[in-house]
Amino acid sequence: MIISIPRSLIITLAAIFSAYHLVLAAVSFDVAESRGPVIAAMVIYAAATTASLLPYRSPRMPIWLAAFNVIATIAISLLVTSQLPDGPGGSYAAWHTAAIGTLMVITSTRMRQSFAWVGVGVLVAQSIAWQGVGELADLGIVGSVVWVGISHALAYSLAAAARDARQYALAEREAAEWRAAQEAHVFERQFRLGQTARMATPMLRQIVASGGNLTEEERQECLYLEGAIRDEIRGRTLLNDRVRAAVMASRRRGTTVTLLDEGGIDDLPDDERDRVLDRLAVAVEETRTDRIVVRTVPVGSDIAVTVVGLSSGNDGIHSLLGHEPDDDDDGDEIDLWLEIPRVGAAATAV
Repeated sequence: MIISIPRSLIITLAAIFSAYHLVLAAVSFDVAESRGPVIAAMVIYAAATTASLLPYRSPRMPIWLAAFNVIATIAISLLVTSQLPDGPGGSYAAWHTAAIGTLMVITSTRMRQSFAWVGVGVLVAQSIAWQGVGELADLGIVGSVVWVGISHALAYSLAAAARDARQYALAEREAAEWRAAQEAHVFERQFRLGQTARMATPMLRQIVASGGNLTEEERQECLYLEGAIRDEIRGRTLLNDRVRAAVMASRRRGTTVTLLDEGGIDDLPDDERDRVLDRLAVAVEETRTDRIVVRTVPVGSDIAVTVVGLSSGNDGIHSLLGHEPDDDDDGDEIDLWLEIPRVGAAATAV
């Protein structure tokens, strides 16, 4: 279980703690030689703290605001100490040391640690010039430096934890994707095996029943069946019931049909895919030729499927399948060139 603290609660607590320093400044007005500079320092501190606690789009403090906080540190230190030439005298008149420490802690928490260290460095240097090294502990300077160091360490630890959490989430997502891919692979394999079994079982039973003595018609039917099984493997998304029937009828007429699904129509919506396959079925049904080659077109083209009808020779079929023709092969005659578009428009045929 993850326990999270509302951001508004953290900002409210920081604002209350920051306002406490202003209260200390107000109750020690009588110690200062003049109230004007002290009030100016209070206004600068309130403005810098308010700006630092405002919710920005990014948790990282804008660089201009971090620089302003460092300048505010210098101004606040000079304004307050200029009215306390003899020191705070055991009062809360040196409120600015804790206030600057708080402002620098906020700056460090907002991922501007370098500016925070510059700010406390300025505070230490100014305090040494004001009261000497021996008074640093009594003025609360050491506590301010320690709190900036703690906030820096916490910010680093939280950033490392967030980075690890992102890596774990990425690893979990990759593991889930790998598992989904494996499950899809197993499902596809089981589906193909089941489909092949349904298609081949009747013929296998016939072969067993006849003891392997098949008639010429039965042998030819085995070849048709083998072609249909090959279509299920190589054709995949090019097949629906109508295409299967059209391809089988075309083979029975003596046409060699080759279906090559190269993944170009996997992302088509169901209605568009049905339109493409119905048009393909019509083309196969109506074409009378020696060979028909059907292949998908890679994504990025306006064409989903090309259908080529060839007669005589082998050059055309070999080139379409990516093979080199033999020297004694005759040229093919193209009887059909059909391009079925990916979107619902009329197909063009040559």
